[in-house]
Amino acid sequence: MAEMADIAGLSRPSPGDGADRRAHTAVLSVSHSQRSGFAPLAAVSVEEWHGLAERTIEPNGYYLPAWELAVNASARGRTGAFALCARHDASANELAPSQPRQDEPPRLIGLLPVVSLWRACKIPLPALVSASPYGTLCTPLLDRSHAEEAVRQLMSVARAAGARALILRDVPLNGAAMKTFTRVLRQEGLRPIVLHSHLRASLDARRPADDVLDDALSAKKLKELRRQRNRLAEKHGVVRFEVAHSVDDVARAIEIFLDLEASGWKGERGTALRQHEGDLNFIRRATRGLAETAQCEIVTMRAGETPVAAAIVLRHQDRAFYFKLGIDERFAKFSPGVQLTLELTRHLCADAVLVTADSTASAHHPMINPIWRGRLRIGDIILPLRHNDPVVSAIRAAMQLRHGLREMARRAVHLVRNR
Repeated sequence: MAEMADIAGLSRPSPGDGADRRAHTAVLSVSHSQRSGFAPLAAVSVEEWHGLAERTIEPNGYYLPAWELAVNASARGRTGAFALCARHDASANELAPSQPRQDEPPRLIGLLPVVSLWRACKIPLPALVSASPYGTLCTPLLDRSHAEEAVRQLMSVARAAGARALILRDVPLNGAAMKTFTRVLRQEGLRPIVLHSHLRASLDARRPADDVLDDALSAKKLKELRRQRNRLAEKHGVVRFEVAHSVDDVARAIEIFLDLEASGWKGERGTALRQHEGDLNFIRRATRGLAETAQCEIVTMRAGETPVAAAIVLRHQDRAFYFKLGIDERFAKFSPGVQLTLELTRHLCADAVLVTADSTASAHHPMINPIWRGRLRIGDIILPLRHNDPVVSAIRAAMQLRHGLREMARRAVHLVRNR
């Protein structure tokens, strides 16, 4: 690993050259081999990745291979990621390192898609950042049988690549993966740095849906929602819900979702998935790929023959992930997003496999927060890779400044829109 280039040099922009292209070219020169632990994401074996996803200590539907490889292939601003990989060599204790057992290759035990800090945040400092998977969850995949070994290797590979820190964005602070990172850091005399955190809605899918909804919403609110649903049926036809599971059904349902999403405010702002070819290719490929492994569902609500709302849900192990919701805003007075979410809640709670569902929504989401009353603490974390490193302090200060400026801009935008 010693020959790996220092990514600090990759991060700094120079006249007449694109930082993203330089980072891509320079990192490629670091290693062309998966065994190095640092390679283009597209070079990771899909079969091995699937195996790791089945054994991972904490689920993450957004880092499943079908999803993340589709993001990496075409999604706007999210292509060209690299992978930190960790491997366990079961034969290491029996054979000399120069004589690996050919029929038992080292098993993939850890994977984290990454980009440079410059690519992620336009900050010219030497750090690697978890790659955005078009969803707000970047939990690394760690083999439950070798989780600490995987963390040590991921950190070692990052150090060898010249990184002074690993930055995990949007990870559950109390999840098994983060606990493992914290434990390994402490063993090395280091500690994670929480940049900022927030609570977001989650569903305890082990409870009966009626109990969940009765606890969350008042009797008056539930009565009003039933009245709206009945009124919708009277005016536009029988209200029914369809859950697409199969590859063909998901392929049809995604087109309905895309039309609904583009018909609303996202279409007006130019942020709907259908409006950008790369995003459109990503979502079609990702949902189809996950449907092949029964890890994607699309729930559609119809009034008569008219689609009124649709939602994409990912599944990984015993967890579901509520990705996106699209509604026909002509039916807004009937609360179609809430109506679909109520039915989705019943659907998820009826599934004996599921334990929880992550809304993957913003901290104060006005629709989901009153319905799903569970809370996950999500945060951005700096994992220092050296002791008493002043560069890590600079990274922390730069990230905090960036976050503060973005929050100010977000509030200003909301203020202008409200006015």
